[in-house]
Amino acid sequence: MKLLLSAHLPLLPLESLRPCWSEPGLYAVTDKGIVICMSMEAGRAGVMLGMRSGGVMAVSPDTAILERNLVKEDLALNAIATAMMQYTPEVTLQADCSVLLEVSASLALFRGPHALCARVTASIEALGFTVQLGAAPTAEGAWLLARSARMKTVVFRRRVLSLATMQQRLDLLPCALVPAAAPFHDWLNDIGAKRIGALRRLPRAGLLRRTSKELLAALDRAYGEAPEMHEWIKPPLHFSARIETFDRVESAEALLHGATGLILQLVGWLTSLQRAVRMFTLALEHERGHSAIAPTVLEVALAEPVWHEAHLLRLLKERLAKTTLERPVIALRLDAVKIESMLPPNASLFPEPGGSPQDYARLLELLTARLGAENVLVPADLEDYRPEVCNAWMPATAKRPKTQIEEILEGRPFWLLPKPIRLLMRDERPFYVSPLKIIDGPERLEAGWWNDQTAARDYYIAQAANAACYWIYLERVAEDPRWYLHGLFA
Repeated sequence: MKLLLSAHLPLLPLESLRPCWSEPGLYAVTDKGIVICMSMEAGRAGVMLGMRSGGVMAVSPDTAILERNLVKEDLALNAIATAMMQYTPEVTLQADCSVLLEVSASLALFRGPHALCARVTASIEALGFTVQLGAAPTAEGAWLLARSARMKTVVFRRRVLSLATMQQRLDLLPCALVPAAAPFHDWLNDIGAKRIGALRRLPRAGLLRRTSKELLAALDRAYGEAPEMHEWIKPPLHFSARIETFDRVESAEALLHGATGLILQLVGWLTSLQRAVRMFTLALEHERGHSAIAPTVLEVALAEPVWHEAHLLRLLKERLAKTTLERPVIALRLDAVKIESMLPPNASLFPEPGGSPQDYARLLELLTARLGAENVLVPADLEDYRPEVCNAWMPATAKRPKTQIEEILEGRPFWLLPKPIRLLMRDERPFYVSPLKIIDGPERLEAGWWNDQTAARDYYIAQAANAACYWIYLERVAEDPRWYLHGLFA
C-alpha cells in the first residue's frame, strides 16, 4: 500500500518571521499591502484575510503588520523538510507552502498511519509552525485533502488509506481548491460544477476544449489515473543550521525552544544518511557592530554515537542551564562536528538486567553535561607496562583509544594501591594479615630505563588464609630483594 502525507502550513509566512520562542500576540503578514495570514489573536480582534493594511489599522490598531519575507519562508520550508527526513528519506516541497512525504515504507516502523501522523504533527509544531495534514494514496490527493481544512463547509477526515475512499472524498471538495481550475471559476459555477465530482462527470473532450490540459492532468494525478513524478530532496554531506531569534535573548535557558528546531533538523539529517553524531556544537551569536564579540560555543560530546531527539535535547538542556551569557544572543547555529555510522540494534534475546551499554553511555553523557567533562572520569590504559603509570583517568565522553597492552592487563586487579606497601617476611614467605600462598605467576616486568626510573619486578597472585587474593611483586633491582603489595582482587 502506498501512502503519502502532505503537510500544509497555512501560517508559514507569519511563523517564518516570528520564531517559535516569541510570545503570542497580534500579528498580520501582508503581501503587497494585503493580509495573507495572521495570528489567532489578530483574527479575534477583527482582522481578516484579504484586508488591506489601512483596514487592519482601523479595526485593530495594536496589530503589528509584517511584510512577507520570501527568503525566510524558503529557509523555514527547508528546515521543516530536513526535520521530516527522520520519518522517510523521500521528502519534497510542493506549492502553496506544503511538504510531501512518501511514508509507505515507514508505517510499520512508526506503528501505523495514525501514530505516524501524530508524530509528524508534533515535530512540525515543535518547530513553531501550524500544520494541516492530508494522507492519501496519491500526492495530489493528499495535498487537496490537506488544503480542504480551509473550507468550513467541508467537514470530514482528511486522511484516507484506500484509493476508492480517497476518490469519494475528493468528489466532495470544491473546485476552487484545484489551482488549475481558478481561471474557469465563474464558468464552472454557471454550469453547476461547484465540486470536483461534478467537474469530472462532464464530457472529457468538451471539458478539454473549454478549460486546459493542466486541469485534467491535475485531476488525473489526484485520482490515481496518471503517474506522479517527484524529485526528492537530497541531504547535504555536512550539517550546519542557523536560526535568528526574534529579539535579543539574555537568558541561555530561553534559547532551548529555538535550539529544539535545530536538533529536529539534525535528527532528520542523521536519519536520512543512516548516521549518528558523536559531537556537535551550538554557537550563540551575539550582537554585531562596534561591540561585537565572538560567538559563545557550547560543545556537546557523547560517549556513544546517538541520533535520538530526546537524548540530544536533554544533553543540550543541561548545557544551556549551566551557561551564563555575557551578551544577548541574536542567532543560533548548530554544527555536527563528528559523525559515525549508526550502531546496529541489540540482537540479544533478553535485555541485560542492569541496563544496556547504551543506557550506561547516556548516563555518562548526562552527568558530563551537568557536571562538566573534567568531573566525570573513567579508567584509561596508557601505553606503559608499569601499573602505576598505565592506569590513568580520562573524560567519560572521550573516545577511548585501543592500546597494545590490553591483553596483558586483563589478568591484573582493578584496584591498585596509590603506593605499594612493603610486606613483612615470616618463614620466608610474604605476610599480609596471614602468610600468603603463591597461586599464579610470575609476570616479569622491566620498564622505565629510558628515564632513569627502572622497574624490575616479578608479579604474583597470592592468596591469604581467608581466601582473599592479592597482587604482590618481588622487587629485583635492589641489592636486598623485597616483597610489596600492589593491588587487590575483588
